[in-house]
Amino acid sequence: MKRLAGREAALRVEPGMRLGLGTGTTVAHFLDHLAARIRRRELPGVVGVATSARTEMAARGLGIPLATLAEAGSLDLTVDGADEVAPGLDLIKGLGGALLREKIVAQASRRMVVIADDTKVVPRLGARAPLPVEVTPFAHASHLEWLGELGSEPRLRIGADERPYRTANGNYIVDCRFEGGIPDLPALERGLAGRAGVVESGLFLGMAECAIVAGADGVWILSRA
Repeated sequence: MKRLAGREAALRVEPGMRLGLGTGTTVAHFLDHLAARIRRRELPGVVGVATSARTEMAARGLGIPLATLAEAGSLDLTVDGADEVAPGLDLIKGLGGALLREKIVAQASRRMVVIADDTKVVPRLGARAPLPVEVTPFAHASHLEWLGELGSEPRLRIGADERPYRTANGNYIVDCRFEGGIPDLPALERGLAGRAGVVESGLFLGMAECAIVAGADGVWILSRA
């Protein structure tokens, strides 16, 4: 299913495009199909901006030309996955730990297309996945009680080494579960944005143009209502 979604997204790439390359298992399939089109010389002039070291390594191995965001400037299209997709195309992202860089790249793009399998489509954000919140290591514990007061069950993410997980930016992540989903997305986003020490959240509201969703019955497109 993920491979089908990745293929459909790769077909939307046009020659000369400057692309944001997301992070995750579904995006890996997109990179495979994108690289195949580049090898067939269908996409001259295409260059990508990677949102993580993992994506950068994969893209280089596949022969996809890369640039920094400063070098590329404004991007034509970002293709990325999502941990949850709600009606209206609001998203939760960041379970892979790259949410800050993913959001920076998405905001630098004229268009954002999400690729996902149908298990990621939910009636309400937070219904299944926790919301990742990236925080500075300094005084990080002070945020846990505050995040709980917002209606979540916050938990500091722990890495394989049994120490706090660190993002590529050197920060920690608090995973916040909301029983029954997040009741007021804009209010939560405003609250998080106003909290000192909160670097970014995995709420991607109103950013995606469409979602390419693959399931057992094939691929379909979700557009913003």
